[in-house]
Amino acid sequence: MQYHVRLSITYHYARPTSGGRHLLRLLPQHIPGVQEVSNELIAISPRPAERAEFTDFFGNRTVEVALGCDHSEIVFTATCKVDRLFEGPAEDRSPPPAALRDQIAAHRDLGPAAPHHFLAPSPRIHPVAVITDYVRQQMAGAATVRGAVEALGLALHRDMRFDGSATTVDTPPEEAFTHRHGVCQDFAQIMIAGLRGVGVPAAYVSGYLRTVPPPGRPRLEGSDAMHAWVRAWCGSEDGWIDYDPTNACFAGLNHMSAAVGRDYGDVAPVSGILRTSGDQKTSHAVDVIPL
Repeated sequence: MQYHVRLSITYHYARPTSGGRHLLRLLPQHIPGVQEVSNELIAISPRPAERAEFTDFFGNRTVEVALGCDHSEIVFTATCKVDRLFEGPAEDRSPPPAALRDQIAAHRDLGPAAPHHFLAPSPRIHPVAVITDYVRQQMAGAATVRGAVEALGLALHRDMRFDGSATTVDTPPEEAFTHRHGVCQDFAQIMIAGLRGVGVPAAYVSGYLRTVPPPGRPRLEGSDAMHAWVRAWCGSEDGWIDYDPTNACFAGLNHMSAAVGRDYGDVAPVSGILRTSGDQKTSHAVDVIPL
């Protein structure tokens, strides 16, 4: 599948800010055999005084910008074409859950994709006893690690209610789980907390998702949003498998990954610092258009 992807993020400041430095993780990744990206562009208004690009530890494409002029608004726009090649995981070759610990211990590579980085607590995702207990119940009886991951994802989809106004970007997983509602970030962070709690390495993935309008209805410009899902390490043969608990499915042709990390803090589309006072407002729009 081919897509044209466009993201626009706008920040409005109540009082002009003098300068700022930001890290941008906006563009989908180049992943051989999974997705190819071309016609890439990141535009920034006002024009930054400094701009550089690098790849962070987890392999995420990152743009660093610094603004030197006073401004009351800043707009980040990213566009590209994505060829999504990966239809979904192949046959399940993952081990029984009881064997996963030994396979993790036998993994000697400590590179960015090593499962060891995604087992310990991270700044935004900590062990939560009630979530761990819930996960054990949902995964009980699963014959394989991948089967257990899918069972948990299906259970969260069944027991959680999607509510775009119920949480914020800083809502901890335990709060969203207590009330059983939230957005894709909450679904993903709850699932990650639970998987790590039972010894399954799990990462946070941000990206783009093609949304399909109801039959007979036109697609709305800017109606999409950046999406989040889970990447779980399912043993030495299957490796990393992406699962989307919000939509109860493995990631496939409609999912385009942009960044991966331990939690949202590692993959935030825009992060950084600025000098200002007063309130600020943020708006964003995403278009994922099949070509």
